[in-house]
Formats: sequence, structure tokens, C-alpha cells
Amino acid sequence: MELPRGMRDLEGGESAGIERVRGEFLRISDLYGYSYVDPSPLEFLSTLETRSGPAIRDEIYHFTDKGNRQVALRFDFTMGLARRAVSQRSQRLPSKVSSFGGVFRYDEPQKGRYRYFHQWDVEVFGRPTVETDAEIIEMTSVLFESLGLQNVTIDVCHRRLVESKIEDVFGAGGVDNDNYNGNGNGNGNVDGRTADILRAIDKTAKKPRQVILNEFWRYPSEKLESILEFAGIRGSIAHVEDATDVSDLDSWDYMVSLFDSLERRGVPNARVNLGIVRGLDYYSGMVFEAFVEDSSGGSLAGGGRYDALTGAFGREDLGAAGVAGGVERTVLAMREQNLLSAGDGPHNRTVAVLYATEDTRREAASISSSLRRAGIRTEFDLVGRSLKKQLGDAAARIDADVVIIVGPEELAAGNVVLRQMDSGKEHAASLDELRNSPMDVLGRQSGR
Repeated sequence: MELPRGMRDLEGGESAGIERVRGEFLRISDLYGYSYVDPSPLEFLSTLETRSGPAIRDEIYHFTDKGNRQVALRFDFTMGLARRAVSQRSQRLPSKVSSFGGVFRYDEPQKGRYRYFHQWDVEVFGRPTVETDAEIIEMTSVLFESLGLQNVTIDVCHRRLVESKIEDVFGAGGVDNDNYNGNGNGNGNVDGRTADILRAIDKTAKKPRQVILNEFWRYPSEKLESILEFAGIRGSIAHVEDATDVSDLDSWDYMVSLFDSLERRGVPNARVNLGIVRGLDYYSGMVFEAFVEDSSGGSLAGGGRYDALTGAFGREDLGAAGVAGGVERTVLAMREQNLLSAGDGPHNRTVAVLYATEDTRREAASISSSLRRAGIRTEFDLVGRSLKKQLGDAAARIDADVVIIVGPEELAAGNVVLRQMDSGKEHAASLDELRNSPMDVLGRQSGR
């Protein structure tokens, strides 16, 4: 029997990696004062269509329920959290919330991405400020640092900055200026021409420049090439200012203030990337993506300011910014950097308790229970195999660090045998001492 395409069963090692990220995310988000919310996995289809319209149906799981209602499975946490924030008019602002869990998308399956996968997410609702946006970027950086990931870069841009450049190159009329509030945040409404050019920029990471020029042949090639040249600039604030004239572009002053805040916060891995524009349906201000340099695993996280979404839900006064991270892609990056082993779990040590005879089996079962109550991951053979087969299983399948062998002669003397699997060294240990102070006994055995 097979699963639907894009679905899979989560095995122990992968689940352990997901739990590792989950535990660290909950710890970090709590340090930053985010309240945990698990939004409903089922929404009305009309809610998920708020910004994208019916076109979103091609990308999500939707169906008619038994009450003849059009519903859909969540494809991210942002929609549900924004819907919730808009409905809670008495909430104290800013409202800072976090989420972690599974989401569904009818995308083409790819490396590190299935049709059911896991995300972590934080959102801040309230008055837009540079410090809000800086905190979201900082927390993203701190989370990946706490997971041990190396060479993570966070590319930051601003949608209005790029739209302003498009307007400068192609002429006025590329942006709905009536909906720009002058504080680095628009409402996300752009005309068809500007949307096309933004799509062209978004393709630069995946397609050669000439292919993009051919695809968008309707626009003058010299102007489009000028925009693509602009989108290829990345680096520090000073580097960008040396590379191109940004002084008269909208929101450049915001970018300067944002990077000043990031520097003061000790975020070393953020840089300006004028080619980051992200999804047209959500974002209306600052946008960013995090990825591991020289990795083919894709973006680990992305976010930005999306005041346009809460406005579409009926709260134009409610600013919103957030970030979501792909958990499976993060786990994959951690494995590539040897931060997780194939059988990585929540315990530092695995012990296998083996027995030589039927008479010693009962004592071995008792020892196993004592170790588990002490918080030690312990394996015990349930089917009565020979000691030789138990040893082979402990080495191959279980990958035990230590085995405890309960033999009849040792047991008669009140002892057991402890074997360190990597070195093969053995010594006798008191059964009473093992029961009363298992951590001490196993610590001495491993040299800790």
C-alpha cells in the first residue's frame, strides 16, 4: 500500500531532528517574550483566499465538508494568526505570538520539502517600527546560532525600495502611491507592470539573466537589464551606497536605521540583498530570507512586514511582521554539518541490558526499568534471543554506547558486567550501586 504523493511516514531519527528544532525554537521564542498559539489547522477557504484570491486553490488542500462548507487545510501559520489578531480588538499591542507545527501545500515535492511539512513561526502585530523588524531578524539569527548551524546568511531588502527603483527606471505610475504611508510600509498594492518586474527579480536566483530577459520580452531589455543589475547588488550598507545611487529611493533611510539596530543587537550575519522581494501577495515592506552559504537545501526561513494582509482582513490600523522557518530543511542543514546523527534522539546515551539465561532475564528486566525511571534510554530484548544475537543487535540496530550484561555468575556475586561499545573495555559493577546511582556508574564507565 502506498501513501499519496508528497506524504511520508516520519521515522524516529527524523522526528528526533524535528523535536530538536522545536525544543530550541520554544526556548528562544520564550526568551523573546512570544506567547505560544496553535492556530486551527482547518480554515474557511474564503479566509485563505483573502490576499491571493481563487488562484491559491491550486497550491493548497481544499474540499467541501459534510456541512457543505468550503474549507481548506492551513498552508502556513501567518493567515490563521492574522485572522486571529484582527478578530481580537481588545488585545494589548504589540501582540507577539509564536507557533510550531505541520502545514499542507499542494506544491511539487522537492528536496527538504514535502506536501506535509513543519514550520516554526513568530508574528508581531501592532504599530510598525524599525525595532519590531530588527527583533524578528535577530531572533531568526539567534535560533540558527543556538542550533549550531554555521555559515547562515540573512539577506534583507525592502519591497518599497525595489518598487521605487522600478518606478525610477520605467517612469512614474509603477506603484500605487496613494497607499504608501511614507514610513517604509505600503499596502502591497502594485500595478501589473511593477508586479511583472518584481517577478522577474524573484527569478534571478534560479534562472540565467538572458532567460529572464527573453521571458519578459514585453519590456525594454536595457531597462529590465538595469533593474536586474540593481537586484544583483548585495553587501553592507556602505557597499551598496558605493555600488549604486540609492540616496533618493524610498525606504533607503529605513534600511540604514534597520541595519544600525541589527549592529547594536549583535547580529553579524545580515546583509543587504536588493534581489530579495518574496511573495507578492503578502509583503509590503521589509523582507528577508535566511540560508546556509554553499548549500543546495534552499531557504531556511523567510519573512518580513505584511501590513497589507491585516488590512485585507479589515484592520488597516494593525501593522504586522513575522518570519517562518522550514523545519525539515533546517534538519537537513544540521545533518549536512554533522550536528545530528542518523539515529539522533533526545538522549545523550543509549544503554542495552542483555541477559545470558532465562533465570537472569527477570533481573535484566528489573534493571532496565530502574534505568528508564532514572531517565536513561534503555533497550531490553523482549523475545528471549541468545546473548550473541542480543550483542549483535546492540551494536548494529540499537547502536548502544554501553551494554550491561547480566550473567549468572556475576549476578550470584551481586554484580553485572559493563562493556563500553566503542572500546570494548569491560569491568564489573555492583548491582546495588547501579540501581542506586546509575548515572555515576555509567559516567565512570564512559570516562565522564
